[in-house]
This record gives sequence, C-alpha cells and structure tokens, in this order.
Amino acid sequence: MLLFCPTCGNVLIVEEGQRCFRFACNTCPYVHNITRKEVDDVLGGSAAWENVDSTPGKTVYNTFSFFFKEPCPKCEHPRAYFMQIQTRSADEPMTTFYKCCNPQCGHRWRD
Repeated sequence: MLLFCPTCGNVLIVEEGQRCFRFACNTCPYVHNITRKEVDDVLGGSAAWENVDSTPGKTVYNTFSFFFKEPCPKCEHPRAYFMQIQTRSADEPMTTFYKCCNPQCGHRWRD
C-alpha cells in the first residue's frame, strides 16, 4: 500500500518518531503519526459483553435449531457467554467469541 503526501504528492515513507511510527515526506516537512487501534475498540470494548446470550448447560433441541454446551477450556465451567461477529469476508462463517460465565474465571476464547 502506497500513501502519498497531501502537500506535494510524493510517496510517504514510514519512519520511527519520538513516541510512535509515522508517515513522513522526504521532500517537504509533512509528517503524520501512526496510531494503533486496540482490538477491544473494534469489537465494542467492555460494553460489548453487556447484551450477550449464554450457552445452555446441557444440549438443547427445539424445532428451529439445537445448541451444544460450550464448557470453558480453562476452568471447565459448563456455561459461557457468546457473541458472533463477521470478522472475515462475507462468504466465510461468522466468528463466535466466548466468555466464561464463572465470575472468578472470565476466560475469553473464540471458535
């Protein structure tokens, strides 16, 4: 990916600044700091887990679908909160994120 200077139109290079990496122009004094975005910001941060469902403690069958229990891989608690997010292209399945229902554990994993 090439980025161009909005001032003079030359290709920007990446250099290490005092606090972070930055895009800089070799021709003019243009500089733009590069900041990293945290993963939790992309996934909704701490508020993302406020309105989630939880997996049942046993296998449940109904006329529309069936669900399997999802035990925590860390503490073996039989239930977990879950949410699904489309993290890849549209023709790929959604990614399921889990969080252990045990308040002392709170382990997070994905399927």
